[in-house]
Amino acid sequence: MKSIIKLLPDSVANQIAAGEVIQRPASAAKELLENSIDSGATQITLAIKEAGKTLVQITDNGCGMSELDARMSFERHATSKIRKADDLFAIQTMGFRGEAMASIAAISQVELKSKVKDGEMGTCISIKGSEITNQEPCQCSKGTTISVKNLFYNVPARRNFLKSNNVELRHINEEFTRISLINPEIAFSYYNNDKIVYKLIPGGLKSRIAALFGNVYNERLISLEQNTDVVNITGFIGKPEFAKKTRGEQYFFVNGRFIKHPYLHHAVNNAYTELIPADSFPSYFISIKIDPKDIDVNIHPTKTEVNFQDARYVYAVLHAAVKQAIGKHSLTPTIDFDVNPEVEAAFLTPPSNDLKQPEIEVDNEFNPFANTMPSSGMGTPNFEKPSTENWESLYSGMDTKEQTGDGKLSFTDEPTDEENDYDESKFIQVQNRFIVCNVKKGLMVVDQNLAHFRIKYEDILGRLKSSTQHSQQQLFPQNINLTKNDGEILKSLFEELKNIGFEIEDAGKGNFVIVGVPADLKDTNIPSVIESIIENHKSNVDELDFDKNINIAKSIAIRSAIKNGIKLDKREMKEIFDSLFKCKAPTVSPDGKNILRTIGESELEQILKNPRD
Repeated sequence: MKSIIKLLPDSVANQIAAGEVIQRPASAAKELLENSIDSGATQITLAIKEAGKTLVQITDNGCGMSELDARMSFERHATSKIRKADDLFAIQTMGFRGEAMASIAAISQVELKSKVKDGEMGTCISIKGSEITNQEPCQCSKGTTISVKNLFYNVPARRNFLKSNNVELRHINEEFTRISLINPEIAFSYYNNDKIVYKLIPGGLKSRIAALFGNVYNERLISLEQNTDVVNITGFIGKPEFAKKTRGEQYFFVNGRFIKHPYLHHAVNNAYTELIPADSFPSYFISIKIDPKDIDVNIHPTKTEVNFQDARYVYAVLHAAVKQAIGKHSLTPTIDFDVNPEVEAAFLTPPSNDLKQPEIEVDNEFNPFANTMPSSGMGTPNFEKPSTENWESLYSGMDTKEQTGDGKLSFTDEPTDEENDYDESKFIQVQNRFIVCNVKKGLMVVDQNLAHFRIKYEDILGRLKSSTQHSQQQLFPQNINLTKNDGEILKSLFEELKNIGFEIEDAGKGNFVIVGVPADLKDTNIPSVIESIIENHKSNVDELDFDKNINIAKSIAIRSAIKNGIKLDKREMKEIFDSLFKCKAPTVSPDGKNILRTIGESELEQILKNPRD
């Protein structure tokens, strides 16, 4: 029988391996940056073109490579950091598998120039699809320069799966941020299409955070430090009052390597319980130092996941450290019980007999209403406005117009007699959360929050598509400071936000000025609304059916919808019912939850017969 199992050619094997290690241009940038750090470089420059699809170039002043090392670096599983199996449990470096360079060379055109410190000449190697096309001595500076051109040129299927330039650029920005953040002692430069993005000078972690995310972070951070025999935790956390609606600034580093760890994230979030809103996210930049033998970093190709030998212990220490840091930070002015002796003496000195009571002249005949208020013969006029209960506060996000026939939920300032012509006994509010209505089939129970969410969602979505919304200019424009990636997302949404009435200006360096908002949006914390839109965009951008308009409509609608716990009167309940059943999907909220349920007569009888069921 003819054998059918054969060894794959090296070129094919390398392309398969590259699919695990190099997923997009950001992956190549990450691996090359980590190699530069391992080389002992103190200055590293990243340059990209066309979001890394055309060029990813790294230049460093590290130790460089000899001619033989330069050639060997492109072989699979060739590494200077592992000698025996036990070394896997004592890893102190970033790159160690010996896969990155071989994987990059298999799917791109690579040029490497490198020279050791005392070398007279450097080495230049050109590789195309794992094949070395040229190797020769060259004149170059100490260190290494690697240029990766035309990524995935020989794997068109992979190249076609790359996202837009904006999306790929955000991934590269994030990788650069992660690596430069935890290495503040290294100078980094970052160029995109020959334009400078970042030029970071050496310093401490706090100054590096401010350089990457804005100088406002100098006032927003709390120092964090906790040392034990097993783990050392240092870094900074955000003050509770500066928690955001977007989870951008959350970074864990273990032994200098960025990681994602939901369990540790829960430890930090739990420490902020009752200090920040449930839908807000605290910022944190936390570095964890632990013995390499107590963790396993070799569980994921991208090395962003680690296993702790005793994760519960690390959780407990981290949680206690964050709680302690927040506790030390004074959120309110403290009372100083150390009284100045001179001040105390002043209070103890008996008052002088020469002190006199101040004299004030008062015109007892003055009447401010004598010439401006005509007498009605009815006594003192009553200036108190008739109560409308919680009318304006409840529907502060709605147009104060009469209800139209297009399903738009709107209200007048004060209901007329004609508008109140309906059966008030038809509606009941339960626990300030559910609206109960008597219908032919029994009792219909409606969740007021989800119902209003659906109503607002379809209203906003319609306006996004028609571009008919008017903007209300802000008397005092509000400012919002965003990270590089969040700022790029906001700029990509400018057109859609303008369609519903937002007017936002880019002030540069992550600062934006909100000069206009939708006329019916009464939420005074507009930056928080913008952050919610950005977070929703990031959470759903990779979905196949992603739609910018839908995500914007959801973000705004959920914030302007009536919350549970708000008391409604009969007319308000009727308006919600009428508007809900003019929606295209009145039974399901935009996030897939059931809005209503009808309890039939037979079901009610069953409940009464078996009250414990």
